[in-house]
Amino acid sequence: MPSFVIRSIAAIDARFPLPEGTGSDAMHTSPVYAMSTTHLHTESGPMGVGIAFVLGDGNRLVCEAIRMLAGQLLGRPIEEVMANFGSFARRMADDPALRWLGPHKGVVHLALASISNACWDLWAKSRNVPLWKLLLDLEDEVLVAALDLSYLEDVLSRDEALSLLRSQRPTRQERESILRTGYPGYDTSVGWMAYDDMKVRELTIKAMDMGFRALKLKVGSDDEERDTRRAGMLRELAGDSVTLMFDANQRWNALEAMRRCRALASFRPLWIEEPTHPDDIHAHAGLARAIAPVRIAAGEHIPNRIMFKNYFLSGGMHYVQADCTRLAGVSEFVAVSLMARKFQLPVVPHVGDMGQIHQHLVLFNHIGLGLKAEFLEHIPHLRAHFVHPALVHDGVYRTPQEPGASADLKIPAEN
Repeated sequence: MPSFVIRSIAAIDARFPLPEGTGSDAMHTSPVYAMSTTHLHTESGPMGVGIAFVLGDGNRLVCEAIRMLAGQLLGRPIEEVMANFGSFARRMADDPALRWLGPHKGVVHLALASISNACWDLWAKSRNVPLWKLLLDLEDEVLVAALDLSYLEDVLSRDEALSLLRSQRPTRQERESILRTGYPGYDTSVGWMAYDDMKVRELTIKAMDMGFRALKLKVGSDDEERDTRRAGMLRELAGDSVTLMFDANQRWNALEAMRRCRALASFRPLWIEEPTHPDDIHAHAGLARAIAPVRIAAGEHIPNRIMFKNYFLSGGMHYVQADCTRLAGVSEFVAVSLMARKFQLPVVPHVGDMGQIHQHLVLFNHIGLGLKAEFLEHIPHLRAHFVHPALVHDGVYRTPQEPGASADLKIPAEN
């Protein structure tokens, strides 16, 4: 098969203003969605596209970090890069100057997400297959070689990762029907924080008419009564047959989170998401015990596999919201998913990519790792900006067929 050589690299600061109130939560009141975009150009071949999700002006910092790190790819064939991508990614993550800014979090790690995602996109395009098929077609040893499992050895060795992958191969066929039926979604766009009650009501009814059977509401208002009123309204509209989730976006300290989560538990949410600061693993573990059977979801702002490992060991989360545009791309997402499989925790990604790349990753997780097909977050606001927007019908993601990771944006090729 051809191995296209990376001849030039561009980092594009792509920003997308949203309608008033859209995307708002308790901490981010007027967001501008932005994609730190990496383009890997080859000579007379496909272009690899990678994205990381940022808000507004922070995007230029991530793009500058992409330019500083991605030069290591120049002149390399993509097959050579991906043959041992775990080691290659670790060298980028451990850049002797930039590692100090993390390590493995923040601006530099978001840049690594964009670069890594571009490499996987180019690899899939060079083999003329969708990303989900590339992941499923790879031999287990080749896939594990593409992962950086450093600092996980105490809970997930290379041999354990291989054993887990091999153990699922005999039953893969039983799960491949999802490629035909599609992956269930949930609508997170009905309940943005700045939407008034009437708009939440209208969008909730519309989402259910569109086939969604799971919905999410933003909480964390300064006015606690507003949260309980909106939660009650949503439960009344949805009835008992629809799953609800509440998302606080880190708004509360540990003590307030305990009180507010207990109050919201009466509306029977499946989970309460990001109830407090994402670095406070101890608080999450205490909350998880205190508000059962309501569960904790987190991951939108958990930056790396090491923090996920500590969450798993502490019992601080029940739903793993790993995001390949927050972690260091597809490879670190798969590493976290392998750990989640070992700890028997469901992976329900946060979709900083608007579901474009994750629609591939959840198919791999279900078929290749045997993780349950829970549902995938749906945020429709940037559909018009993607070359191949995710297809969601009757509340279900349809399996993408185009080569690559579905990350191509309708933006200029250079910046």
